[in-house]
Amino acid sequence: LDYITAIGGSAIHCLAGKVPVDQRPAAERTYIANLMRAADMAAEKNIVILIEPINPRDRPDYFLNRPEHAADIIAKAGKSNIRIQFDFYHAQIMEGDIIRTIRENIQHIAHFHTGGNPGRNELDDTPELNWRTIAKTIADLNFQGFVAHEFVPKRDPLTSLREAALLCDV
Repeated sequence: LDYITAIGGSAIHCLAGKVPVDQRPAAERTYIANLMRAADMAAEKNIVILIEPINPRDRPDYFLNRPEHAADIIAKAGKSNIRIQFDFYHAQIMEGDIIRTIRENIQHIAHFHTGGNPGRNELDDTPELNWRTIAKTIADLNFQGFVAHEFVPKRDPLTSLREAALLCDV
């Protein structure tokens, strides 16, 4: 918290960690208790706690896999400064139907991450997602947070970043 405050940040991404299936009920109780404690401390500094569903193909046994699970955790924690970091790459792998998922969870989302799928590469290299339509949906929902690009470029990184920004500019 001291570091994020010193650099003028507004959010901290708190990883859920890996948990074997048989330990998930106990892990959920611990995770919620830890998030509540972190959220209380962060609220004093006007900081948002971000939780990110991550697909189990890339991170086997990762505790948090779906936006709906993240929304449930947020509801159970009952802290207004715990929000979702929605990563398109992970969400597409887990369930697709991105626009419906965004609409159903927008009230819990504070940050978006782009990333092409398959491969987490450039956005224009992604036949599965229509980035302009996604960006328009986010804008139409009056989203006030950040949409950040988190992909592994196959080409020149700065050119790829400029292209991604243009593709999502609505």
